[in-house]
Amino acid sequence: MNLRQTMHTEQQIKALFEQARGYAFEYAEAVTDRPVFPTQQAIANLDNFVENMPSTSDDAGSILQLLHQYGSPASVAQTGGRYFGFVNGGAIPVTLATKWLTDFWDQNTALQVMSPITAKLEEICERWLQQLLGLPETTAAGFVSGTSSAIFCGLAAARWRLYANQGWNFNAQGHNGAPPMRIIAGRETHGAVIKAIALLGFGLDNIEWVESDDQGRIVVDDMPTLDSSCIVLLQAGNVNSGAFDPFEDICANANAAGAWVHIDGAFGLWAAGTQRLKHLCLGIEKAQSWSVDGHKTLNTPYDSGILLCADRQALVTALQASGAYLTQSFGDKRDGMLYTPEMSRRARAVELWAALKYLGKSGVDELVYGLNERAVQFAEELAAADFNILNNVVFNQVIVSPSDDDEVTQLVLEHIQASGECWVGSSMWQGKKVIRISVCSWVTSAEDISRSVAAFIAARTATCAK
Repeated sequence: MNLRQTMHTEQQIKALFEQARGYAFEYAEAVTDRPVFPTQQAIANLDNFVENMPSTSDDAGSILQLLHQYGSPASVAQTGGRYFGFVNGGAIPVTLATKWLTDFWDQNTALQVMSPITAKLEEICERWLQQLLGLPETTAAGFVSGTSSAIFCGLAAARWRLYANQGWNFNAQGHNGAPPMRIIAGRETHGAVIKAIALLGFGLDNIEWVESDDQGRIVVDDMPTLDSSCIVLLQAGNVNSGAFDPFEDICANANAAGAWVHIDGAFGLWAAGTQRLKHLCLGIEKAQSWSVDGHKTLNTPYDSGILLCADRQALVTALQASGAYLTQSFGDKRDGMLYTPEMSRRARAVELWAALKYLGKSGVDELVYGLNERAVQFAEELAAADFNILNNVVFNQVIVSPSDDDEVTQLVLEHIQASGECWVGSSMWQGKKVIRISVCSWVTSAEDISRSVAAFIAARTATCAK
């Protein structure tokens, strides 16, 4: 039997897929009881994958077995309830099941003629996101890999529009000889925004920095005078403190000046879709573009980034692509590649649709507010144990200091991570080394928080005993 025949047989008898399903269920059943971070032995066992490129075809079943035997133990238990290291969400069950189905579809979503189902669900998600987040009805959505790509798209649209307003065709004329453009950003702006500024050729040395307050919010009174050459960068959810910039006043001033506002809301923008936290997002509808991840707060599988842009023409023109073979749709049919840098893309919006359909507005409220409740619990229990909480816990982020000594903080952090009980990361906050907690998974329970706090206390005790 040749390789082609073998693959046809594997497709037909389905034993390979049953094997994968068994391994997946075994992993899911054990993930809450295993160490959150892989053991040293599990990491050492990854050497079982090291070999020269095979010269002949291998057995598919043995490949899956190798992955499960040595790969599963070396994965980070992000789908459990005690991973708080980065803003990495879990995955709600309906989205995992949807991903399995759409993997079998294996759709390329560049054009409506390539995947009518994906084009339709992208269109529906676009409208639902407008409704959920309270954004203008003109808002277009591009479904990309993550917020880093979404920010890039938003700033590209801003660049095209602001230059077009000055009579400069950026697509044709580029940066050479172009009128100056101003970039206004707060000191606490996320690194992904800085990366996009560099990639788009604005120049990091040209950023006009605005001071931030003790929570990481941009200070309105320190904003420079804006004009129609300005791109203003705000954030919904500081990556350390979770704080939200004062959108209402800044957006009003920017609109009056003809400036463009982009809001980086990778995890925090979902607060706009809740009844109990939407006050944090007051005024976001006055911006021109927004970036947000489904795979963070909404708990869809990776990779699921979304760019939202109130100026559809600017987005489509900035990301334009053409080719004689590209059969673009007309009328009310959506071609997804018009709203993203990529042409070929997987059907990630189907999982987003499944999440929004399953949760509804009330479910989004319950999910997002639940993360806030667990973060508040984390902060309160740590404070009761004499840990210093350095931020106002307004969303899902907690900044913790076990000591004024950075070396002690590092040792406590290492003990926590090595315990396997939970996993948290480090950061710098106002010149001080801190432990950073991000509560992002629907799985996380009140018991998970208390168990994790116990790991903090044990780590401090072990550090102080040395």
